[in-house]
Parts: sequence; C-alpha cells; structure tokens
Amino acid sequence: MTSSTSDYDFELPEALIAQHPLERRSASRLLTMRMSEGASGIRHDRFENLPAYLQPGDLLVFNNTKVIPARLFGHKATGGAVEILLERMLDDVHCLAHVRASKAPKPGARIILCKAGQSAQADDAGTPVFEVTGREGDLFALRLQRSPSAPHVDIDGVLGEYGIVPLPPYIERTAQSPEDLHRYQTVYASKPGAIAAPTAGLHFDEAMLTTLRERGIETAYTTLHVGAGTFQPVRVENIAGHVMHTELYDVPAAVVDAIRATRERGGRVIAVGTTVVRALESAAAGSGDLVAGCGDTDIFIHPGFEFKVIDALLTNFHLPRSTLLMLVSALAGREAIMAAYAEAIQERYRFFSYGDAMLLY
Repeated sequence: MTSSTSDYDFELPEALIAQHPLERRSASRLLTMRMSEGASGIRHDRFENLPAYLQPGDLLVFNNTKVIPARLFGHKATGGAVEILLERMLDDVHCLAHVRASKAPKPGARIILCKAGQSAQADDAGTPVFEVTGREGDLFALRLQRSPSAPHVDIDGVLGEYGIVPLPPYIERTAQSPEDLHRYQTVYASKPGAIAAPTAGLHFDEAMLTTLRERGIETAYTTLHVGAGTFQPVRVENIAGHVMHTELYDVPAAVVDAIRATRERGGRVIAVGTTVVRALESAAAGSGDLVAGCGDTDIFIHPGFEFKVIDALLTNFHLPRSTLLMLVSALAGREAIMAAYAEAIQERYRFFSYGDAMLLY
C-alpha cells in the first residue's frame, strides 16, 4: 500500500485520448482482469462480449444521472467575459457554480448571460442575469434575478435556452454537435443533475441491455450526480492530505433490496462505473450495512479501503494522479492496475470518457 501520489502517475500519449465516440456504443474494446490473478489475469476482448463474463443471478448497478447543459457564457456588468459551470442547483433560482473570469467577481456582481458563440450584448429586459451572493470554498453562490418582465424565470429554463453540455477538459471542442448531445449521455439517463457523464455506462446500448435481461442478469439503478471534481488530479504528494470534492447521491430502497437478493442467491454485485462505487460504499459507510438514503458524499477510496458492497467493477481508463485511478487500485491492487494501464497503452486502447472499457472481476 502506498500513500504517494506520484505512484499513480503515468505517461499517456496524447493520441490515445479519445476525442470522439465510436460509431456504435458497444463497439469499444474491453480489457478484463481477474483480480485474484493480478496482472497475469489480464485479457483483451471486445465490449460486445461482456455478457460472457457475467452469470445469471449477477446484478449490474448503473448510475442513472443525466448530464445537464451546465456551461453558460456571459459578461460582467463592467464588461469582462465570464464562463459559468453550474455545479449544483439549490432551488429554482439559487445555485453553486464554478466561475471563470479575468478577476473573480465579488458579492453583488451581476453576470449577464449570452448564448454560446455570440458576442456579449448589453443588458436588456429579456436577458437572464445572475447575481453573485457569496462563496462556498471554490464555488460561487449565484442567484438568478427575476424581474417584472420575467417573474417566473428559473434555472432549468435558462439552462435549456442558454446552456451547453460541458464536455471534459481533455476533449477539445464544445458540445454543440448532435454527436455529443446524444453520445455524452447514457441511454438510461433519467435523473438530471450531473455535469459529467458516468462514462462506463456510455458503452451500453439498448441491444446490450436486452441481451443481459435475456440471460438472467439483473439490473438496478442508483444516482450520483457527477461534479467537476471528478477531473481534478490529486495535487498533494501524500494522498492523505487530499481534500475530496462532494457529490450528491441517492441509493433507493429498491437497490438495497436487489443487492440483498443477489447475495442470497449467490450472485455478484457489479458496479457500472466508479460513481456507482462511490454511491453504494457511501451508503454503507456508517454501520457497514447498506442502507437506503441520499445525501452528500466526499468518500475517498484509495488502497487500504475495505469494500463492503461491490464485488466487481466495469470502468473506463482514468486520468493520471486521479482519485478514480486510486479507487480502482484500491479494488484490484496498485501494481496490477498500473501494469494493466501500461499494457493498455502498449495495445493502443482509447482512454478517458469516450474511450475503451475495463472489467475488474
């Protein structure tokens, strides 16, 4: 077990960072690793063959969060350009957001929105305006102003008209094409609130879900609204000093019941993505028993963590020095994971959100 962040670093050729999704969701490659065998258990396959690694009675748990058009553009009343990345809606008019500007706006500052690709225009009665009301750590507290001409305006409506889907920072374009609007979203997304997709789920199409059902593989859905912190590297050398970002999760009673039934029939609980791991292990963090509930989690899973809920994990390939790389290392062992990543690079796997998949079982 290591506590050094540099032990989770690796060199990734830029050409392996997937900039576009494949034509078919399930056409990606699949690196599999039998965890009991470590690095010697690495095999190369296709994602469409995933059902061969599953058994009737197994349970796949998905994250049904839905990516919202959370990126907004505008300018301060004084004229400076502003970019807003909404992290969390608090109610119809209040939210927490990342704000990028030449100078951080102070409480009382007004941010006048404009549509992506358009020049900032002077404020008028029909233009949405956010007022900065304070700070909560790295996030700005914003209030959407209502006026006599727009007494019922709300954040949902503003996002629908002015917002764009925020692609990850390593994808070098804005999400304005139909390709991204459709593909940077899982086919089962139903709970709006994320600003990043739970990317392990992007490989599943309706045909794959049908095949799984026909083979007696059960499914369940939990929610974790992915935040921008998922892309942040760990910047301290000792991981014990890292301050984890918080995300909102919801584990329904139906998921708890499904996992209990899976245990009783001898099946495995397989998380589809690290966000599902965070949700389920957070819901079991208190007593050690999985309980239904919702709330904020800042759980930091790294080597030494004792997993209480999941048996296996389907995931994508993660950023160097990231908490997600540490999470998969906690499950399968750092040396085995780093060996798998080295082999994936050698075999020219596609990395990150639109990249290939890994099954740890």
